[in-house]
Parts: sequence; C-alpha cells; structure tokens
Amino acid sequence: MWEARAVRGRGPELLEWARERSRVLAYEPERREVFRAPQDRVLVLTWWEAETFDAELPELPEPDAELITRPVHRWRFEAVE
Repeated sequence: MWEARAVRGRGPELLEWARERSRVLAYEPERREVFRAPQDRVLVLTWWEAETFDAELPELPEPDAELITRPVHRWRFEAVE
C-alpha cells in the first residue's frame, strides 16, 4: 500500500502522477487499484505473489517534494484466512 497527500489543490496532479508510475513498475502486479480521498490524498494498492513477506518488490517512488505535504507512507499486508 502506497499513500500520499498532495499539496492543497494538487490532488488531481498527484493522482495522475501515481497512475502513471503504477503502470511502469519493474514488473506487473497481480492486481492494482488507485484511489483518491478528501484532503488531496492518493492511495495505490498493489497485489503481488511473493515467497516471503519481506520479498523484494517494485515500489512507487517518492513524488517531487513540491507536490506532497509529507513523505509517502508505505505498508505491506498479507491476506489471512
């Protein structure tokens, strides 16, 4: 999971940036979804098949500092039954 908050009013620009970057990862995830939320937030969820929780996987980079209000948040989750 990748989440960022754009500078006020630049949410559409951050959304487009995230869409573009998520399309050109080193390899394709099993699934990808992009969301937007109030306060110019953008969220990208990607699903990967990996042998271990800490496997090396492609990540979206950090946007230019002028586009975001704080560093990007990244979390990994695993499905549970």
